[in-house]
Amino acid sequence: MLLGTFLLLLLLPGANPASAHAALRATDPADGSVVPAAPRSVTLTFTESVGLLDDSFRVLDPTGHRVPTGDAEHAGGHADTARIGLPAGLGRGTFTVAWRVVSADSHPVSGAFTFSVGAPSATAAPVPTGPTEDPLTAFLYGTARGAAYLAAALLIGTAAFVAVCRPTRVRPLRGLLRAGGWGLAGATVLLLVLRAPYETGDGPSAALDLDALGRTLTGRPGWALLARLALLAASALLLTHAARRARPSRTHLSLGAVLAVGLALTWAAAEHASAGIQVPLAMTSSVVHLLAMAAWLGGLTALLVLLRRDTPPLAMVTRFSRLAMLSVTALAVTGLYQSWRGLGTLTALTDTSYGRLLLAKLAAVTVLLTAADWSRRWVAERAGAATPAERKEELRMPQPVGATRTGTPAPDGLTERPPEAGTPRPPVAGTALTEPSSDGDAHRRALRRSVLVEVLVAAVVLALTTVLTGTLPGRAEAEAQATRQAAALPATSVVMAPFSVAGHRGTVQVTLDPARTGDNAVEAVVYGADGGLAAVPELRIAFTFPAQDIGPLNADLTDRGGYWATNAVNLPLAGTWTMKVTVRVSDVDQVTVQKPVRVAR
Repeated sequence: MLLGTFLLLLLLPGANPASAHAALRATDPADGSVVPAAPRSVTLTFTESVGLLDDSFRVLDPTGHRVPTGDAEHAGGHADTARIGLPAGLGRGTFTVAWRVVSADSHPVSGAFTFSVGAPSATAAPVPTGPTEDPLTAFLYGTARGAAYLAAALLIGTAAFVAVCRPTRVRPLRGLLRAGGWGLAGATVLLLVLRAPYETGDGPSAALDLDALGRTLTGRPGWALLARLALLAASALLLTHAARRARPSRTHLSLGAVLAVGLALTWAAAEHASAGIQVPLAMTSSVVHLLAMAAWLGGLTALLVLLRRDTPPLAMVTRFSRLAMLSVTALAVTGLYQSWRGLGTLTALTDTSYGRLLLAKLAAVTVLLTAADWSRRWVAERAGAATPAERKEELRMPQPVGATRTGTPAPDGLTERPPEAGTPRPPVAGTALTEPSSDGDAHRRALRRSVLVEVLVAAVVLALTTVLTGTLPGRAEAEAQATRQAAALPATSVVMAPFSVAGHRGTVQVTLDPARTGDNAVEAVVYGADGGLAAVPELRIAFTFPAQDIGPLNADLTDRGGYWATNAVNLPLAGTWTMKVTVRVSDVDQVTVQKPVRVAR
């Protein structure tokens, strides 16, 4: 039912376009354009706010040498732009601009484009097409991110298990709490150290740069990681103080809930939820999703540890079954919303990497739910085997955290006190084991196998979640693809047509804008042999399409004082047209030059 609802709601109408990664919207100068004079700056406009790096821009001249530039800045104070100043006397030819910025959701994005001054040059620096990040840095950073998710599940989930399920034996769970706390602290420190080389695409050795580390600490991802470390320190103090009591007080539980929400916020504030549409709702959904994941998966691990020795009390397993059902419901609702927000359309499920990863995660969650359903039925069967009086007593009598198997609280809340010698051991309240010992062991082993399957599949789900957090969402990928397709189409087509007639030599530079089917503007400038502007008594341009025997279509050019132009040339078909340029230099001397022109759809 959950899977069907998930797919059905994906068909609902989407909201406005959004990107959880920044997508390049426009460049000035435009990609592939030819400008008559060298620009004073290069400006990029993105779909969302971006962070700038010390080396956000690299401008290469036609020979491949780097052009000295100023510092990167936001144009006009707009956070969704990036601008770099260019030096005077840039020269002519084709220039390559490579850029790298950090999205609002903390993920770096990069790209490159070209523009030409005067006319395209015969040579140009190659546009980078390979990876723009160090593979070892990316691997280490991704591993640390996955370890942080796992450790958070252990820490928050085990603490929630102790608080809600109230196990009679807590000492075996102390190792999970320590592993979760120290693991999350270590992963957070590693993420903090690797943040700078991850953003710049450098190797791990760049983490030793103290200046780069200082810049990390002043950015939003750095603040989130520092806040996580501070919250971990507060959590350690709280757990230490709570361990001295037989049972955590309401104050302990309230502070623990606040700290858990704060830890979850350190992910939401620096991941996909922090950018795009509906940010407040998305961050709330992200926090609930992470806490529900931790309560379910961390609780499963805690239950598996307790199942290693004996069958846990029925009341504890029943409480966890209810907690798991609540967690699954929260995961379904928030996961549905986050998937819609990240995908945008149903076709993105199969057409994008994000969608395919989401399908893989959905398949793993299906296996997880199947195993969980078996465990739930085990609890229902055991509950049915107990008498009504036993079930009532079991559910009515909460056990204090840290209580021994006899129901007596331990002094420190985390250890067990064995009965004194010679003292008869009272019956364990609410074990609900009415069957013989061998049958109880068989049922315990069956439950343990089911929970073990859940834990193993949960590890796969966590791994897929980690990959998803670093994958371009479907909405952003579709927008970036549209941007790339638009960039691949020439904004203008510039054709140089050399001519020679009656001792007159020169070149006609013809610009066709936008060089697509439909209405186009034509501008023509005549240059003399010395490269300066030249005046001619008449200039005519006509277009033919030999493949379909169309034309000639005449462009009604008018002399506009230094150049010839018209705004009304309709080219109805995409393909290669033949442009005929006729230059008349006297009453009797003229020449016609033919050049191919590519017209896009």
